[in-house]
Amino acid sequence: MKTAGEVSTQSRNVGMGDLHSARPPEKLYTLGLGSCLALVLYDTRAEIAAMAHIMLPKSPSDAKAEKPGKFADTAIPKLLEVLEESGADRRRIRAKVAGGAKMFNIASSSPLMAIGQQNIQAVKEGLKAHGIPLEAEDTGGSRGRSVTFDTTSWTMQVRTIGEGTKTL
Repeated sequence: MKTAGEVSTQSRNVGMGDLHSARPPEKLYTLGLGSCLALVLYDTRAEIAAMAHIMLPKSPSDAKAEKPGKFADTAIPKLLEVLEESGADRRRIRAKVAGGAKMFNIASSSPLMAIGQQNIQAVKEGLKAHGIPLEAEDTGGSRGRSVTFDTTSWTMQVRTIGEGTKTL
């Protein structure tokens, strides 16, 4: 019997900058999203999902191969590649995203203080460029989140600090 907070062996942790795929009944989860985003692409008919823990909107030109899940501009094409190699059809792929909080309440016009918003914008632009519909999102705000994506229900559970859990 699992104790409270114990993660199922059918769950895959997606760490910062990582990406992983899963099939039913597996779950994908990531913890401690601040300005980072959890982006999930999935195809219910092919029964495959993939999650990236995106940290930054744009990769430097010399870092494209480093960790494609780290950057919005490299994560989306890599997630699509992983899904299509596993039998997904791009016409059926959908997206859900959570995160992108403004974690520091500092009055500043510095772009460094707006990484969460930049991440959200980069992901939305990337999805649009690839023709992937965004089905649901829980983005912005000023509180951290943790996310679990369930491949049996194709739902994303978003736990927000001080606000509880919502299902996308």
